[in-house]
Amino acid sequence: MDYLSYQRRLEYILELIEKNRFRSLSAVAKRFGISTRTLKRMLNNLREQGHQVRYDKRQKKYYIKKDE
Repeated sequence: MDYLSYQRRLEYILELIEKNRFRSLSAVAKRFGISTRTLKRMLNNLREQGHQVRYDKRQKKYYIKKDE
């Protein structure tokens, strides 16, 4: 995967999370044709870029932590 398509996927993942449409790791990984481990690395990459991506165990979903 080239850099531009990787960046587009990261932006799309971020958009899914922001719009509360990130259902599960396996569903999103299947949609992209990648492994769940690769998707986890992409989520970590978003965190390294400064996005406050968090996981809520109770609601079983990812979300963006808002600065207060």
